[in-house]
Amino acid sequence: MVTFGQGLIRLLVDHDHTGLLGWLPGGFAALLVAYVSLTAVGVLLTGWAHSRAAALGRRG
Repeated sequence: MVTFGQGLIRLLVDHDHTGLLGWLPGGFAALLVAYVSLTAVGVLLTGWAHSRAAALGRRG
């Protein structure tokens, strides 16, 4: 989540710095969609893992 979130912010600030996903074809719009999608997946997985840990008594 952190890696793609940082990449998303960097892409929005500096359109020429494509970062980790710079190899993807399609230009700025495709990179933006990829970074937003991967950040959203990271947020969902982080929330799921936290909920699961809380259910097992590992988090408060």
